[in-house]
Parts: sequence; C-alpha cells; structure tokens
Amino acid sequence: MTTFRGVRVAATAASLLLLTTACAQTGGTDSANDAAAGGSSLSGDALVLRVDYTGGFTTPTMLATRLPLISVYADGRVISQGPTVMIYPGPAMPNLLVQVISAEQVDDLVKQALAAGVGSAPDLGTPPVADAASTRFTVRTADGTEELEVYALGEAGEGLGGDTGLTAEQTAARDKLRSFADSLTGLSGGIGTSAEDSEPYVAHAIAAVAEPWVAVDETVDASQPEVAWPGPALPGESLSENLELGCVTVTGAELEQLRTVASDATTATPWMSGDKRWTVALRPLLPDEADCATIAAAR
Repeated sequence: MTTFRGVRVAATAASLLLLTTACAQTGGTDSANDAAAGGSSLSGDALVLRVDYTGGFTTPTMLATRLPLISVYADGRVISQGPTVMIYPGPAMPNLLVQVISAEQVDDLVKQALAAGVGSAPDLGTPPVADAASTRFTVRTADGTEELEVYALGEAGEGLGGDTGLTAEQTAARDKLRSFADSLTGLSGGIGTSAEDSEPYVAHAIAAVAEPWVAVDETVDASQPEVAWPGPALPGESLSENLELGCVTVTGAELEQLRTVASDATTATPWMSGDKRWTVALRPLLPDEADCATIAAAR
C-alpha cells in the first residue's frame, strides 16, 4: 500500500539528479563481477551499489515512480538521470543515461561506500527536520548486501539556526556519507570516463503509474492532445487502498509502441484507455527491476 511519505530532495545529493553520467549497455566480464562482489560470481545485471531516496513529503505518484540517484551494476554499467528540461509540462519519458566503468572502478566504489560507513551502523542521530527524505545507500559485497538509510542527510543544519540536534560525532559520520554521495557526481570524467561516453538507457520494460486525468490549466490542457494508450489496460494493479492509483508493466511489442508515442507526449498528456482519460507517469525499469511490484516494494 502506498504510504503518504514523499521526498524533499536533499540539497547536497540533489545535484545527482542532474548527473549526465551513465552509459553503454555492454556485458560485463568475470573480473568485473569478481571485483564488484569481492570475489564471488555475479550476473551482469546484479546491483552492486545504489543511492536513492525513501520517504519524505511528496505525492503518491512521485513516490511510486521515483528513480534512484545512481545505480552501479556488476558489469560496470552506471545508470543515472541526465539533464532535465525545467518546463511544465515536461517530457513524458525520463532522461536516463548509462555509461560503463571498469571492474577496478566498481570495486573502488564498493570500498568507498564501506569506508563511508555503509554496513557499519554508525550513529547518525536525527536532526529536527520535518518531512525530509532519507538517503538510502545499498552496497553488495562478498558477505551479502549492506543497506543504510540516513534521514535528512542534506537538510541537516539548514535553517536550524545553528542547532542541528546532532553531536560532533554524528555530524562527522554524516559528513563522510555526504562526501561519498557528492563524489558520485564525479563519475562523469572523474574516474576515467567522460560525458561523451554516455548513451541513452534503453529499458527492458516500463512501469506506467496511472490515475484519473484531471484538468489543470485551460492553456496547458488545450495544448495536450489525447493519445491512445498502447499498453495493458489502465489503471492496472492498485498501488493503494485509498487512492485511485494503479500500475501496469509494459513489455514486448507494446513497449516499442509506447516508446514511439511517448516521444511526443508530456507529463500532462491525457492517455485514453477504456474510454477514460488517464494521467500516466512513466518509470523505466532498471536492470535489477522486474515489474510494478518491484518498484512498489522499494518505496
């Protein structure tokens, strides 16, 4: 069930949303797999490192479709969000990019995450900030998957009059994690790759989160032609007992049709399915994600 916890993006880590990193979709080597997992064999689609947000105050749709800040896979692929056009309504399809880094670089990122405190249960305290998101760090090692959530990682200290509610030790522990998150913005050119090496990420499936279309503004509405929905019937499987919010997973031939029509659609496009208008938020699925249930579980 969707919880009404959203995200107020942490100021420091928010720059990752504009990251132009990420790149080609080539398979990994055994050495890359070994480095990423500390010596064990992993498939190329195995997630090695991820930084994303959980909770916070935002809309249920944004909660359901929020993308990770950055995801690193065993074969060296790094997937993150590219530049976003700051207009309303924006493009229907998120701009995801992918790039490939070396096995050594994957291994180094894992080591940096562990050195920053992921897996060691540091005392991070709780700053007196309301409705902020938690920054979640996930890293896979030979011993298993480690996960650490940090509430208000970027907001702590902002607008608090100097009273962060944190001890010096807690602040230092948070600074290490914040510095690590910031360092990930250096993936584009910072560790041996360049923005020119990035390519659009082509998802194997897209989750479509639908809710009844509602008029917003006469000018905007008039500029948004209706588009026939090419995927499974909307709204799909319910994501909440209390909200008209559903999700379908689009694959195969329907996925190719959706890519074509979505290229000219916006976030305000009325999609027609079952003689009804729907607002649809498109969420490309990442290599380790299978369907709507996967992203619902990650919220």
